[in-house]
Amino acid sequence: MANIKSAKKRVKVNEAKAARNKARKSALKTALKKARNAEGAEQAALVQDAIKKVDQACANGLLHKNNAARKKSQLAKLGNQA
Repeated sequence: MANIKSAKKRVKVNEAKAARNKARKSALKTALKKARNAEGAEQAALVQDAIKKVDQACANGLLHKNNAARKKSQLAKLGNQA
């Protein structure tokens, strides 16, 4: 365990950020899974929601911009099939 006050604070801040990132990444994965598994009319709405989550994850630094672009492209193709 850290002895210096600033190091103790960094540990707490890093744990909070890790928890926040984990929750956001989990929500992103859930949205992607729901969009892929949906059928018919509800798929279009779920695809739009998933694209929004991908954009948010990219803005928050969870995904690289090229990775986000690839995921959005795959979702758009999926949405066009419906």
